[in-house]
Amino acid sequence: SHIALFSVNEGAEASSAEVRMGDVINPDDINIYRQLSGGVTTAQLLHGSANPIGGQSAIVKLRWGKTPEEFKYEKADGFIKFALGENVKHSNGLSPDVQRFPQTRMGVEQLYYDYFTRAKAYKKQWEDFGKLSPKQIEAGKIVSPRKDLDLDALVEVLDGKRFITCHSYVQSEVNMLMHVADSMHFKVNTFTHILEGYKVADKMKAHGANASTFADWWAYKLEVMDAIPYNASMLTKAGVNTAINSDDAEMGRRLNQEAAKSIKYGGLTEVQALKLVTLNPAKMLHIDNKVGSIKVGKVADLVLWTDNPLSIYAKVNKTIIDGQIYYDVDDDAKLREDIKKERARLITKLIAEKNKGAKVIKPEPKKQPRFHCDSEESGFIK
Repeated sequence: SHIALFSVNEGAEASSAEVRMGDVINPDDINIYRQLSGGVTTAQLLHGSANPIGGQSAIVKLRWGKTPEEFKYEKADGFIKFALGENVKHSNGLSPDVQRFPQTRMGVEQLYYDYFTRAKAYKKQWEDFGKLSPKQIEAGKIVSPRKDLDLDALVEVLDGKRFITCHSYVQSEVNMLMHVADSMHFKVNTFTHILEGYKVADKMKAHGANASTFADWWAYKLEVMDAIPYNASMLTKAGVNTAINSDDAEMGRRLNQEAAKSIKYGGLTEVQALKLVTLNPAKMLHIDNKVGSIKVGKVADLVLWTDNPLSIYAKVNKTIIDGQIYYDVDDDAKLREDIKKERARLITKLIAEKNKGAKVIKPEPKKQPRFHCDSEESGFIK
């Protein structure tokens, strides 16, 4: 998701692995509350897809009313955003004035090789320096290698301590990144969107990659013309751990309905469909030991529904995180009534002031931006 963030893309460089989404969490984003009302408890807040190598992710629990630090999932593994496709090479209008490498798909592939080659050399520099004794350092007046936060993050990927979530669409690019990963000795943890995943499911399973896909989005740009609604079902049946996602703030609170589409398109069972938005994504984020299913010893992250959650008629009654109620439909109704009364009070007061001759000032509403993976701060391009 891209909700609850003050910024989403650092697009000036082809690699921005040093930036961290955990530094820009916006705890006041109303979409947090709205997604709680749709039964969402946990989210991976991702950097956008302006760069082949994006920023570090933040895994959060939607603890509405808490501080940014209290949102963060405790002791979660580190993740990082990678991206492929049209957004990366800026063919969708992202900063047309910025002519930075790469501008083509072949350039994207070469960039990965360049950066991981640099990361390996950087890692060896520090390893060699660490083998020196203080006497050797002093005698040879040896200076430690220059610290590089960008390469530090990529070294963590090489060491299996940071995990890749990659924005992707077409099979050729998915194949390319898995080939780069195999040849440079790292793994791609999850391909998101992965709308042509059904074409390469066997290769994804062999690589060990997860798939987090849209339920039925297609034809909104050239590289998604081959997307089909059977994707999630076909990936699941091929043995790939699969989830349903949406980086749209509105669709993000209807993931139960999105998951249900895989029963119609592909014939998944209800249990398989529910896993697409519960246990399977928890496995992708390496937190399935605590969340994702109801089991003794796990955290009380629960959602109470008015109906079968896969039904379009189902609504959330309560959303519980860590055993605490963060959304209650009855409390929500009371809050709405309080807002209605306060609005009426303010209008009455304003009319009275106007009748007394007070100056009328035209209101200027501030519209909160809704980020997508290809949004930029200047203009929030979608």
